[in-house]
Amino acid sequence: MGLFDAFKKKKPAGGPRPALPPRPMMRPGMVNKPDPQAENNFIIITLDSCRWDSFVAAEPKVITKLGKVEKRYTYASWTAPSHYNLLTGLLPHTTPQNVYASEYYKEDFYNYNERLGSKGTDIDFAAMVPALWLPQFMQAKLGYDTHARVSLPVLNPKTGINRGFDSFQLMDSHNDMRSMLPTMKFDGPRPHFYMLNVGETHYPYAKPDEDSSMWPRISGVNGVFKKMNDQIADKAESAEDDKFKEDFQFFDQDKLDELKERQIDTVRYLDGVFEELYDLVPKNTHIIVTADHGELFGEAGYFGHGPIMHEKCFEVPYLEGKIR
Repeated sequence: MGLFDAFKKKKPAGGPRPALPPRPMMRPGMVNKPDPQAENNFIIITLDSCRWDSFVAAEPKVITKLGKVEKRYTYASWTAPSHYNLLTGLLPHTTPQNVYASEYYKEDFYNYNERLGSKGTDIDFAAMVPALWLPQFMQAKLGYDTHARVSLPVLNPKTGINRGFDSFQLMDSHNDMRSMLPTMKFDGPRPHFYMLNVGETHYPYAKPDEDSSMWPRISGVNGVFKKMNDQIADKAESAEDDKFKEDFQFFDQDKLDELKERQIDTVRYLDGVFEELYDLVPKNTHIIVTADHGELFGEAGYFGHGPIMHEKCFEVPYLEGKIR
């Protein structure tokens, strides 16, 4: 079966299909969940913008209790599309050679049987269609309670990412993973799925106790971009090309190296928060730690991520396992 064959409607055998009985009415927001079809709690944690070599340089001792750290590649270079792809069930990939993409996808989906501890329901690509949305599948087919805790506003509850979740919370601070932990509950008869989007590793690479007035400041809608719009208008009137170029000198490499060190330092800080998380989660909790994309710190003249085609924007750490 090809990748797209699963989307084709199958013709009923032996004539027209008999009419189905009417479904009971459900209030908006209600989900008709089956009895649990899997044993494991499941947590996916994205360290936003954390590139592979920053994670390795930090040498975290606690996070790596999950297992071997792999270098993988994300499907997108910006937070929103990367998380959308992640929630289709496709995790950062290994860029395998001499393999059809459809075969890689099949294996990636099949691995969820072990991650979730499936009790009989086969988890594969065909079972995910047509919605191709992991939280919804976990709710409706496996009986999970599903939750998201996000740090970055581009993933706020009004966006399309918020589908198939029983609870979805944009945290008050963009850089405080520790504040997510008291909101995580593992009680009740159902297994739980949590997606945690962690912001400490995102620009300005700040720990929650830092004075925000000391954060490095770069372009933003109220900063350099606004200044740039004003000066583009001035340039059009005065044609002062040289002055325009002088006003927008890129960070020098020493400053960019300092910013990378800040990201590395946030990983070291988060290692302590992960110790608290690992103490919190119950037995039979499968955890994946990865990043939604990488970051550029001066390579080829780039800083940041997004509309950039560079390997460092796609290289991310990846590790998974149980801690007990």
